[in-house]
Amino acid sequence: MEILNKIDLFQKEINALRPMEGEMLGQIQDYYRVGLTWTSNALEGNSLTESETKVLLEDGLTVGGKPLRDVFEAVDHAKAYDFMFSVFQDWRIDEQTVFKMHGLFYQNIEPEYAGRYRDVRVLITGSQYPVAAPEKIQKEMDGLFTWVQKERGGYHPVEFAAKLHKRFVFIHPFKDGNGRVARLLMNLALIQDGYLPAIVPPILRGDYVSLLERAHRDDREFVEFIAEREYESQKEMLRLFQIPFPREGQEQKGMNQSPTLQ
Repeated sequence: MEILNKIDLFQKEINALRPMEGEMLGQIQDYYRVGLTWTSNALEGNSLTESETKVLLEDGLTVGGKPLRDVFEAVDHAKAYDFMFSVFQDWRIDEQTVFKMHGLFYQNIEPEYAGRYRDVRVLITGSQYPVAAPEKIQKEMDGLFTWVQKERGGYHPVEFAAKLHKRFVFIHPFKDGNGRVARLLMNLALIQDGYLPAIVPPILRGDYVSLLERAHRDDREFVEFIAEREYESQKEMLRLFQIPFPREGQEQKGMNQSPTLQ
């Protein structure tokens, strides 16, 4: 996939900045905290704007006339985001991590369902595909974590992150908050491998949802969509540091050997 080759080329420049070490790590975490929180919530219908989210998270000031749930979603998503950065160096994705992420995000919305698998059936609006029945969730999630442990190394890191997102959403293990946890897990996988967080802007929600639906049959377009989001993060970072974009002609032969989609 051509986009993965472009990502590899840009990643060489980003790696020279040592983005996941020391002071730079803190800057990366702070930079994406508002943007990722706002976009992820907005994709699910949260009414806060990006500026309102920024004021809430950085100054602790709420906006009048906004639903309390929307405020909780922003504040608690940011807590789950901070947790993501606190554990990324462990280089593991397991049930404990998933429960903690969801528990932090959902703790003030429905405490009785925070950080535990659902015991009710749910339908996904606009999807023709069913999600896991409550009695099958544990087995499906066990299978997901086994896949992570055994198969992760067989994929390009960005491809793996996209497939992790897809597989988690298809199980839909929680009563609510599955999309936001899926995107946090995807970004946890990315930063574990030294990549920048990938953000899905609300303006692309239609493409995002339709590609996820089509991924039930063939996930290559969804993987490419997520790869494009990672590529945009890379370009933005190089622009911020005024580093010229590398040209594709600079690629080494070995770069054309990136794992292909499976």
